[in-house]
Amino acid sequence: MKNLKGKVAIVTGAASKRGMGHAIALKLADEGADVVITDKLMAPRSLFPGDEGWGGLDAEVAEIKALGREGLAIMADISKSSEIDIIMGKTLKKFGKVDILVHCAAIRGPVGKPAVELSESEWRAILDINTTGAFLISKAVARSMIEKGQGGRIVLIASQAGTHGVPGSAAYCVSKYGVIGLVKTLAIELGPHKINVNAINPGAIITNLRDESFEKMSQVQGISWDEARKKDYARISANIPLGRLGMPEEVADLAYFLVSDLSTYLTGETIGVTGGFI
Repeated sequence: MKNLKGKVAIVTGAASKRGMGHAIALKLADEGADVVITDKLMAPRSLFPGDEGWGGLDAEVAEIKALGREGLAIMADISKSSEIDIIMGKTLKKFGKVDILVHCAAIRGPVGKPAVELSESEWRAILDINTTGAFLISKAVARSMIEKGQGGRIVLIASQAGTHGVPGSAAYCVSKYGVIGLVKTLAIELGPHKINVNAINPGAIITNLRDESFEKMSQVQGISWDEARKKDYARISANIPLGRLGMPEEVADLAYFLVSDLSTYLTGETIGVTGGFI
């Protein structure tokens, strides 16, 4: 029997083809959950060769249904409470409850830009989405779980950048430190309601998060986008004990563990998926 049969999950930041949200949504569906997927864009562009024409949230709903589960796609900006209300309203109307939240939605912001050069608007945009968005969606889902009285699981995707400083990534680091602090606090506050709250700290994972950064690198270095990507991956891999970057599916496996009955006594934890880096 599927471990998550009868459960309803919300996965944010799910529309990117190579994103962790996409992989997590499919993993939870494969384990028996009905899945609500949300993103600010219906079909974000992927610059990986062969990804042209990616169907985004609609394509994912089809994938979820192919696994024998129900899916619901909602385009929404999780940094706005009014749009969080839309997510919750549509989810509860269709499924009547939320058992699981895996919050993946985030932006990287400028890469390699010193803090003294970072604009206020860039700073605020990163914190609004990465930290305030995590607070708003967690708050809404937790309220619903408390009201139902059946407990639940919340997993927030933080980052290894939330555990140490990264030159040129001040706002991103601060935003992810904030997510970890939110997880630690929610775990204490929601524990009496049988709601487990944990964080995943991915290291270097092959996703669409840095597509635009690779585009700029390719222009500066006069090489193709794919060459810039592979060159950067090789540089990063040299500092990872396992010798490679991680895959979204490897993060999805941990997310499944944290929302399943395999981790009933785990809460308030931050778990790295880094290939041994740091």
